[in-house]
Amino acid sequence: MGELPFFRAHTALHPDHLWIWARSVYVDENQRTWLPITIETESSLQVLMRQEDVSLGEAVCPSLLAPCPLPSMWQLYPGRRYRGSDSSFWRIVYHIEFSGKEDMLLEQLPDPEDE
Repeated sequence: MGELPFFRAHTALHPDHLWIWARSVYVDENQRTWLPITIETESSLQVLMRQEDVSLGEAVCPSLLAPCPLPSMWQLYPGRRYRGSDSSFWRIVYHIEFSGKEDMLLEQLPDPEDE
């Protein structure tokens, strides 16, 4: 019986910024594209950002996009979190690289004013 290959995921460097480019496409400062998968539960909102290479057309003005629960821009903040353009904070649950692709799971933190 042969041995199964051992796969290893690596932690990856977080993008400094993610900007909305088109519906369901974000771009980081290195022109890499990220596709969001939104996960809504009763208690939280999460988004899995998957780094996938997609061809970019013209950028779309965020005000022309349909309403979305995600911010149009994220900026990396200290403490493994992002701040959204809507002033929301998102915790980095994990960020891994495997076979040249990256997955980053973000979870929206509660607004301190709502507590």
